[in-house]
Amino acid sequence: MTVGISSAAIALVDDATQTLLDWAEAIAESDETYFHKAQKIARRLGAHYRQDGLTELGFWVPELAGEVIQSERTLYLEVFTPLAPIQVHEPEQTIAFRCDRLSLMQQGEYVWGVVAGMQAGTRDQIGSLYWLRYVDPQENLQTIYDVLAYSLPYGVFAPAELYDVVRSQQQRADLDYFRQTATPNLDPNRAADADAEVEIPRIPSPRNILQLHVSTASKEGTLAGLTQVYQTISDKLAAGTPLTPAEHNYIGYDAVQLLPLEPTIEYRQEFQNFEHEFFSIAADDPHLQGAHIAETTQTKVTLRKPNTHNWGYDVPIHGSAATNPALLGSLRPDEMIDFVATLHNFSQGPIQVIYDLVYGHADNQCQDLINRQFLKGPNMYGQDLNHQLPTVRAILLEMQRRKINTGIDGIRVDGGQDFRWFNPMTGRVEQDDAYLLAMSDVVQEIEDCQRLLFTIFEDGRPWPQEGWEETSTYRDLIELRPESYQWGPLIFAHNTPVLEKFWDQKWQRVSEVMIHGEQWITGCANHDTVRRGNQIDPQSAINWNLGKTLPEVLHNGYDNPAIKLWVYGFSPGLPMDFINALMRAPWGFFRNTDDRYGVKVVSEEVGFLDWQVEPTAYQQPAAFIRLKALGFWDLEQLQQFAHSLRDAMLKTDYDLEAVAQICQRCINNGDTEVCEVPALQTLQKPQTEVFLNNLDVPALKTFAMAFMEDMHDFSNVSHVLEQVDLEQAQFGLILRQYRHAHPWLRHNLAGSDRFNRITDDQRTAFYGLRTAPSESTDSSPKQIAFVAHMGGDPLTVTLGDWLQLDLNEWKVAIATPGLEADQIADLRCFELTDSQGLLLERVE
Repeated sequence: MTVGISSAAIALVDDATQTLLDWAEAIAESDETYFHKAQKIARRLGAHYRQDGLTELGFWVPELAGEVIQSERTLYLEVFTPLAPIQVHEPEQTIAFRCDRLSLMQQGEYVWGVVAGMQAGTRDQIGSLYWLRYVDPQENLQTIYDVLAYSLPYGVFAPAELYDVVRSQQQRADLDYFRQTATPNLDPNRAADADAEVEIPRIPSPRNILQLHVSTASKEGTLAGLTQVYQTISDKLAAGTPLTPAEHNYIGYDAVQLLPLEPTIEYRQEFQNFEHEFFSIAADDPHLQGAHIAETTQTKVTLRKPNTHNWGYDVPIHGSAATNPALLGSLRPDEMIDFVATLHNFSQGPIQVIYDLVYGHADNQCQDLINRQFLKGPNMYGQDLNHQLPTVRAILLEMQRRKINTGIDGIRVDGGQDFRWFNPMTGRVEQDDAYLLAMSDVVQEIEDCQRLLFTIFEDGRPWPQEGWEETSTYRDLIELRPESYQWGPLIFAHNTPVLEKFWDQKWQRVSEVMIHGEQWITGCANHDTVRRGNQIDPQSAINWNLGKTLPEVLHNGYDNPAIKLWVYGFSPGLPMDFINALMRAPWGFFRNTDDRYGVKVVSEEVGFLDWQVEPTAYQQPAAFIRLKALGFWDLEQLQQFAHSLRDAMLKTDYDLEAVAQICQRCINNGDTEVCEVPALQTLQKPQTEVFLNNLDVPALKTFAMAFMEDMHDFSNVSHVLEQVDLEQAQFGLILRQYRHAHPWLRHNLAGSDRFNRITDDQRTAFYGLRTAPSESTDSSPKQIAFVAHMGGDPLTVTLGDWLQLDLNEWKVAIATPGLEADQIADLRCFELTDSQGLLLERVE
């Protein structure tokens, strides 16, 4: 990547800065509410590259508002501009930067400035990097980060990048799509103007959704890799070229939902005080030794390409407007826009893109990155966010606005039940539904176009109260905002369809879906439910009809023909699938971003070895290379050690020092001392002897990191593409196409519609009858009948008797794979085995 370095000095532009200060002062002195003032201010916070070549900067610094600035060098903007080409694909490089320091203007809780000479980043070059620095009363150098940054190419602990977002929008390839789906932007300040009356269209809901985790959904594990997947499929469909079996699993959806793309937490050794994992200035660099404001120096910085693995929900909030750089092969924000544009321009029609937004909580690491005004205090995830403080509320909504301006079509709000506050007027903790609805009403602005986005809320209140799965209604927010959707009780809850009688036990929730589930996201498999499947005790009552091994059972449980037939062919709601489940690829909760809790997380995820890893897969030369380097060449030995580690963690309440002592006592001393985890004494350790004989806390953390990274790599769908069954993949596509052709299926059962079950100790089956609304067709209303075997022994089906139908008037529309025509030649009486089913249509 070439970098053209400007020779112009970086300096504050006094008159432009004064104009900015006057604007901010006028807002502060206006009669508007605190919140509306904060909204207008938030629009100009961060770094904005102007078309005249100047850069506006604004920071909210309440931590400094009460401090007296004693000298010029107390608070300053520090700007790093690269002096040599940065090779964005290199894992590590050392680059010379020019470093400029200059004063900005403090105004109450804000710092403002208009600066000349900063270089804006584009898709072809990395721009100037910046942050605020100040020296605290103890003479310690402190950093203030731009929480609203557009680009963080080297992670959340590195300086942000100035980026030319206007140029990116002007060059995007899907502008025609927006002009067809939006209204002209008549007022550029509309989002901050409560009195504006502009009819802004809301994006209609899709008919189905495919959930994707970017770093495991393509071989490259980047947005560029996923863009190439969809571009290849789009080109094949346009040319009439046959698709591979695996490619069938990406199509037939009119929306994709990406797991969170916000920058996540980064690996920070618990007791070592280093600042930056991916942007490192040598401690003895003269640049750090007393340089003054207005001095221009040079410094060398070691840049490491971010390689964080995380499912996306461990966020520090800082930088949430940007895209996680670990998902950007080019480290360029345009890579996100290119992905969105590729789906909008898909040859078979536009595919919507949905972001999963995490604004209900923050990981504890946020305390090193954002000021304490953002936080209310600890919770089970880390920290509660202070949504009720007007400035915080405004900044978070502005953060979301910048995020959705990458051009997406919908949002899924994670953990709606977490948005709570103490209301002093009632003396109760209440849900902040007003903020959740405000998230739904953030206006997207793409060039001259405005849109409101399709909205999904994940909200399981009264979670985490005991018994929440039985008492939650999943309707609170759709009752307030009827055009929105919520995750329903099947997609939200901890589904375990590999257990015997699971669907019989879920009957109450199944019935709710049928009666009032039309505004629910439905289905069985997602990032969380499959993970819960890994945690099932293998000694439980497993439905062995689903397979001969635990991995077979799990894959057939979450990618199940009968469940698909019911969800797509008969059930109300908006179906969602998960790509790892469709591909029958492994999946679990793995992150290489955590030093403190890494061993604990591994101890909770060891079931992955039982439920997702076959011995033959473990023996593949390129698989599990880090664990094998520790000596774990045999899956059974790894399982024994991992389960023993889990037992030791439980016995010590996750005390790593105590766990290390147990391991040393049990492994090294045999029967000479009491061993709390006997399985440790029987470990076979010829190849792991060096590792096992030195099991201290650092060694446990090394094991945890190897486990996390190996399992993450193993979960990439590219490893199983050649194993995807064509018949199974085509069956799923046929169902998606059927759903598209019959949009009335999304509505609740009504009138003469019927749905019931057959159940006993040996088996469970669902069956029903639906009639299309008369207005949905010009001829007589279409009728469909359905039956699916949901688990257990074979079942003789007499659907005509069950539904009082003359089956001579009916034909098979869709049959599950493996159900041969001769098996159902007589629709009056036939046999179904576990996971089989039929969808029938009345012959007109």
